[in-house]
Amino acid sequence: MAEPIHDRIRRAEVLVEALPFIRQFHGHTLVVKLGGSAMEDPGARDSVLADVVLLRFVGMRPVLVHGGGPAISQLSRELGIEPRFVDGLRVTDARTMEIAKMVLSGKITPDLVAAIHRHGGRAMGVSGEDGPTLLVRPHQRSQADALGFVGEVAEVNPEPLLALLDRGLIPVVASLGLGYDGQAYNVNADTVAAELAVVLGATKLLLLTDVEGVIGPDGARVSVLEPSEARRLVEAGAITGGMLPKLEAGLRAQAAGVTCHIVDGRLPHALLLELLTEEGIGTMLPAAGGRPMAAGDPA
Repeated sequence: MAEPIHDRIRRAEVLVEALPFIRQFHGHTLVVKLGGSAMEDPGARDSVLADVVLLRFVGMRPVLVHGGGPAISQLSRELGIEPRFVDGLRVTDARTMEIAKMVLSGKITPDLVAAIHRHGGRAMGVSGEDGPTLLVRPHQRSQADALGFVGEVAEVNPEPLLALLDRGLIPVVASLGLGYDGQAYNVNADTVAAELAVVLGATKLLLLTDVEGVIGPDGARVSVLEPSEARRLVEAGAITGGMLPKLEAGLRAQAAGVTCHIVDGRLPHALLLELLTEEGIGTMLPAAGGRPMAAGDPA
C-alpha cells in the first residue's frame, strides 16, 4: 500500500527545514567523537554512522574519532587485568597498552570503516601513531597518579587527515598517539577529538556519549553552557568521571573558536537532530568571541 501523501509531504518538509543548516555547514569540517552507548549498541552506532555518511554526501567534511573503553575493559578482564581509572583516565600499564592497541586499531577501527562502506560512504582508518598524526607526551598527572602509558597531545600533524578529506574520504581515527620516545600512548578520545578540531579549523566538535548532556544543579539538561559556568562546575567538583574529560575537551575547543556539543548518542540520528534542527538536543559550549549560537548557526 502506498504511503499516504501527507506523510510524504512531511518527509519533504523535514528536508526543506534542514536546507539552511546544510547550506551553512557545506564545506565545513566537523569532528565527531563516538563513545558511550553509541559505540556499544549496534543500533545506535549504525544510526550515528548513517548520519556521518549523510553529512559527507551533503558537502560537509566529517572526521570520526573513537575510543573503545568498554571493549578494552572487557578484554583486560578476560586476560586477568582489572581496569582502573583516575578521574575518567584509564591507568595503562604495558599489558593494557597492548590490549588497547589490539582493540582500537585491530578491531574497532576496521569495523567502523566497514560499516561506513555499507552505508555507501568511503572511509579509511588512521591511528594517531600513523604519520604520526598525534605526537604525545606523558600525561602531566601520569607520575603523580601512576597512570602509566597515558599521553596528552603535544603536536598534531593534520596532513594525513586533510589528504583523506580532500579525497572525499571519512577519516576514522583511533585515540592512540606516538610519544617522542617512540612508545605508543593511550590518549583520551575526547581530548584527541578536541585537539583535532582545533588544528583542522573545525566548525563543530560533537562529543557523543550515553547521557543527555551536562546536567545542572536542578537536575535538568543545560542547553547552552557558557565557559565561565563550565569552569565553575569543574572547579566545584560537580563534574566527575567520564564527563570531566568531555567538558575539559569542550573548553579547549571553544577557546580556540570551535563550538562544542555534548550529545546523547543513544537517540536515533542524534547528529542530525543536533546539527540540522533549530533547537538541538544536547549541551552546547558556544565558540569563544560570539553570542550563544543555535544548533544550526555558522561558527
